[in-house]
Amino acid sequence: MKLLVDMNLTPRWCDVLRGEGWDAVHWSEVGMATAPDSELMAWALRENRIVLTHDLDFGAMLAATRSAGPSVAQVRTQDVRPEALSATLIPLLRQFESELTAGALLVVDEGRSRVRVLPLSKE
Repeated sequence: MKLLVDMNLTPRWCDVLRGEGWDAVHWSEVGMATAPDSELMAWALRENRIVLTHDLDFGAMLAATRSAGPSVAQVRTQDVRPEALSATLIPLLRQFESELTAGALLVVDEGRSRVRVLPLSKE
């Protein structure tokens, strides 16, 4: 699985994800910090990467455009440090790897998670 870690998450996530055997890059390694979300999404789609983000706009962008990609794993927890979230996020990424590879939005909240196959409806 190939992941792109958004600017709003620490680059330390890349080490954690690589430790799980995944290919991970932080946006700061490949793009401008001030780039609009649409540029990040276009790059992720071209590179066949799943976007890992704490930004709520990505789900809305996928719904508005009814796009089939890129997949997004959106964390909606207060503490997004790898030390606090890895034990929850890594098993979810493994559980939903086939959906994310095919095109999906994974939302991880404090007490639950859900996955929706792309393209999303506007509802």
